[in-house]
Amino acid sequence: MADLKRLSDEELMFRFQKGDDSAYNEIVERYKNKLLNHIFYYMKDREWAEDIVQDTFVRVYLNKDKYKEIAKVSTWIYTIAINLAKTALSRNGKMNAFSITGKDGENDYEIKDKHTTTDGDVLKNELSDVIMSSIDELEEKFREIVMLRDVDEMSYEEIAALLKIPTGTVKSRLNRARLNLRDALSEYIR
Repeated sequence: MADLKRLSDEELMFRFQKGDDSAYNEIVERYKNKLLNHIFYYMKDREWAEDIVQDTFVRVYLNKDKYKEIAKVSTWIYTIAINLAKTALSRNGKMNAFSITGKDGENDYEIKDKHTTTDGDVLKNELSDVIMSSIDELEEKFREIVMLRDVDEMSYEEIAALLKIPTGTVKSRLNRARLNLRDALSEYIR
């Protein structure tokens, strides 16, 4: 049996469709933290985001035969999760809710250093807060692109497929978002 970690997402999905549940488990391992982090941006509620991610993987499991290799597995999974999140938010009137945490999604449980805080640490934390606030202030279409590209590290093509927009639109929105961020952060940039 091949080492599952070496297989592409699409190879894993093919094995899963043939009945290999260990391939499904590997897909979940690859995407659960990235997906939780991404959905948490929308939800601003960790438990709610965890529920969405869990529901996403239940749907992946139940609908495995609906996946066709027309799209990447990652695009298919993100589409399911984002649709679930948007549906949940629109039901609760919180569609504009948005937040950002660290890349690993675990900053809620950060352990503080017992040593005294240096001026550098204070400035770093202040800049981090300003960056997060600036991202939060972007229009949703720009904020989503920044998150998918710079936080989730998706390719332009993956983002285009996920959002159903041309690759050129992804690039122009990302450029516009970065210019807006640069302007918002100009007093912090030397």
